[in-house]
Amino acid sequence: MVDQSLLGHWVRRFLMEYAASERNLSPNTCASYRDTLVLALPFVAKCKRAAVDKLRVTDLSPDVVRAFLKHLERDRKCGTATRNQRLASVRALARFIGAHSPEHVEWCAQIRMVPVKKAIAASVTYLEKSEIDALLAAPDRSTKQGERDHALLLFLYNAGARVSEATSLRIGDIDWHSKSVRIIGKGNKERRCPLWAETIGHLKQLAASRQNDAPLFLNRRGEALTRYGVHTLMERYVRRITPSTPSLAAKRISPHVIRQTTATHLLQAGVDINTIRAWLGHVSIDTTSIYAETDLATKKRALATLDRGGTAQKAGGWSKQPALLEFLRAL
Repeated sequence: MVDQSLLGHWVRRFLMEYAASERNLSPNTCASYRDTLVLALPFVAKCKRAAVDKLRVTDLSPDVVRAFLKHLERDRKCGTATRNQRLASVRALARFIGAHSPEHVEWCAQIRMVPVKKAIAASVTYLEKSEIDALLAAPDRSTKQGERDHALLLFLYNAGARVSEATSLRIGDIDWHSKSVRIIGKGNKERRCPLWAETIGHLKQLAASRQNDAPLFLNRRGEALTRYGVHTLMERYVRRITPSTPSLAAKRISPHVIRQTTATHLLQAGVDINTIRAWLGHVSIDTTSIYAETDLATKKRALATLDRGGTAQKAGGWSKQPALLEFLRAL
């Protein structure tokens, strides 16, 4: 009979049965859970001076979880966002165990009381129009690899896609007639984005006569391009154009910055925030609203509409408005 007090029993069920099967969570979410436990279990075993396969559920105590989070920040140099993401994975495991093992309900409650650390919200990095144009022009389109890289960068900018969405894209996801793309985003949520005629033209060249279930973006070995591959090619092109576009030197550029650039440029073009939310595949409009906070150009246009001229009568302080004071006292 399986000893249900052992942590290993629950870890296997959590990853194999719950996350992948019952919840049908995305591969990225399952990988995040797995990576957290790959780091956490050896740490707990070291703290308890026990073998990993001998750890008990209660060995993963709130104090050990807090020590693990400090270890991530101090020794592994992880940021607050990564620290909180690892904590979320541990909490998910605790919820699963508590839901299936009544004797561990109190332990689950204690784990869930470990607080999330508040982080300073970083400003969103995006590229100006001249910078994104320079990046799109960087690949040598006379070569097969350069044509692929240009098409990929253009697609990322056009669709505002996440890098994982681009690397998992299949030829059949492109609707050549309606000039649109079907994207499967986080949580297996589907959305459709329109594509420019220029984007469609470059993607057709990549697709050639391959089957609809084939990956659209391939590496040199004819396999689906990876997220690491996209990061690498972007770093290469950014280094190439930085001497001629020195403003890039002050920015940390990644594929996600292109997505943020798309959102910001849509906002600058007057597209309403809810449409941008649907375009990017955000669940909550609060996530999309960060672009409104950081778009300096739109703020400058709003400032220009204010009355500067002194034609309006100044209201003065409350003490100079007796009618207002009487109204307030009567409330």
